[in-house]
Amino acid sequence: MKIGAVTTFLVDPGSHKRWLFVKLETDDGLHGWGECYTQSDRDRSIEAHVHQLGRYLVGRSPFDIKHFTYGAYTDFAAKRGGMDLYCAISGIEQALWDIAGKVAGQPVHNLLGGVFRSRIRVYANGWASAGEPAQIAEQARSVVARGFTALKFDPFPGPWRAWIDRKDERLAVERVRTVREAVGPDVEILVEVHRRLAPMHAIRVARMMEPYAPFWFEEPVSARDLRGLVDTRRAIALPVVTGEEIYTKAEFRDVLERRAADIVNPDVCSCGGILELREIAAMAEPCHVAVSPHNYNSTTVGLAATLQAAAGMPNFLITEYFVNFEEVGRAIARPPFSVEDGHIVLPTAPGLGIDLDEGALARYPARESSLRKLRRPEDE
Repeated sequence: MKIGAVTTFLVDPGSHKRWLFVKLETDDGLHGWGECYTQSDRDRSIEAHVHQLGRYLVGRSPFDIKHFTYGAYTDFAAKRGGMDLYCAISGIEQALWDIAGKVAGQPVHNLLGGVFRSRIRVYANGWASAGEPAQIAEQARSVVARGFTALKFDPFPGPWRAWIDRKDERLAVERVRTVREAVGPDVEILVEVHRRLAPMHAIRVARMMEPYAPFWFEEPVSARDLRGLVDTRRAIALPVVTGEEIYTKAEFRDVLERRAADIVNPDVCSCGGILELREIAAMAEPCHVAVSPHNYNSTTVGLAATLQAAAGMPNFLITEYFVNFEEVGRAIARPPFSVEDGHIVLPTAPGLGIDLDEGALARYPARESSLRKLRRPEDE
């Protein structure tokens, strides 16, 4: 059995981000699906990487997954990685696992050592606006009414700058306070910071939020300033998360060795794929670091890959689910996922346990996106 074709589908789910799916087909009629992490205005470059990598995949066995991903970095990229490359590798890698599971007649998690859990806990994201605290609090109540026991949002106003004024700090804290009052003490609030703050701001804001018991403080400082992230973790009482902006075991090694985080959140669609995510989790386990896979905007294939990887992780904590993309996900996925009491039941069908309807994908074609409102010097 050999890979015969590599096809991409760039889909517009009605957001500033697109979904990029990879379909691999074998010469005897099987196919597998994968999904690549995307970023606004970079989706076409990621898609180009998939096609360039795909030229070297055609004619190879779909079972030599590790060899292909190793060669993609070492031989194809000459050990010069980057987000676009790792996103492309991740989507292809997932599709290879999907094929391997279908050939074996087993879900991918059984090929990785079986299950540690049969239900995967998820937190809600994509529900909060950038509105007034009372408005966000009401949105939080609506999410909890749907059965979610954990929810994440970014309470900080824009733009993304390392130095923010006291007014913006107070607004972020007020948003967290009102959400806590709205949902009560038993619902977990996950605070997203998007790696934007200088350590002094991250520390001060975290201490002001501590009375409202956030479940975690995600990427308060960029992991590119690892010393700053370490200093922040040591100075606050909230659990610190990092991982969305870094890729592969090599980059997570420094985070773990420096004790820079309590929880890591690599994304299966950008970190290098299912096996890379499992290997990162295995590195974290003896360090007493939990794993909460980031799940960018996926409610379909990327989510399926996350579920398969998370099923056997002893140190798995929770993963991400975007409620605002639920409708489109259900329109294109066969079968679609559903959340019950804040959990998704682990798929048991062969492969990733999900297929995509190509006819439905065609109803959401990607078009040239409008320009984002990037700041100009006069806006500073």
